[in-house]
Amino acid sequence: MEAYKQEFIEFMVDCQVLKFGEFTLKSGRKSPFFMNAGAYVTGAQLKKLGEYYAKAIHDNFGDDFDVLFGPAYKGIPLSVATTIAYSELYGKEIRYCSNRKELKDHGDVGILLGSKIKDGDRVVIIEDVTTSGKSIEETFPIIKAQGDVEIKGLMVSLNRMEKGLGGKVGALQEIKEKYGIEARAIVTMADVIEHLYNKEYNGNVYIDDTLKAAIDEYYKEYGV
Repeated sequence: MEAYKQEFIEFMVDCQVLKFGEFTLKSGRKSPFFMNAGAYVTGAQLKKLGEYYAKAIHDNFGDDFDVLFGPAYKGIPLSVATTIAYSELYGKEIRYCSNRKELKDHGDVGILLGSKIKDGDRVVIIEDVTTSGKSIEETFPIIKAQGDVEIKGLMVSLNRMEKGLGGKVGALQEIKEKYGIEARAIVTMADVIEHLYNKEYNGNVYIDDTLKAAIDEYYKEYGV
């Protein structure tokens, strides 16, 4: 496994973004692991996170885009941190845009904050994690409603490697088939298991035999 992937997995653990135990997800699934980008809370953490995302986006999609769209709410700081990192690392100014959950009817009106999206814009969507693909179902029409816009791809930090809403193929593959969007991740759950299973990190074994068995059971039902 590439060194940067190992570093990113350890970074998620250090920031308590990636946790193991018993969790109920937005999709309703009961999961033995949980990833929450809302736990990145310090300036140093967000700076480093933006750099990981910027490098992954650059490697997967190049510089051929104009706007980074982060769906509310967790996508807002992700898009801001990554546009800053992109400028510093690659010298290219990318505009950030996010949506509001509620339509604003005064001042900066509308459903969007940050940069407006206009005809001809090329957009990359940034999210923390995609479990079933439900979030992209909400995000896609918002972006497309702004005009003649090309969505270049979706970048998430962790591919949970689970079935999408259709229940047949993985969520990222389903997104590609349904929306024509290339969906990529900095790391996959397989990478996480490979790096942490029965290995000590900072004095802890995060994935022992018991947890590995729970993950295996989970993937029997939801995995791809």
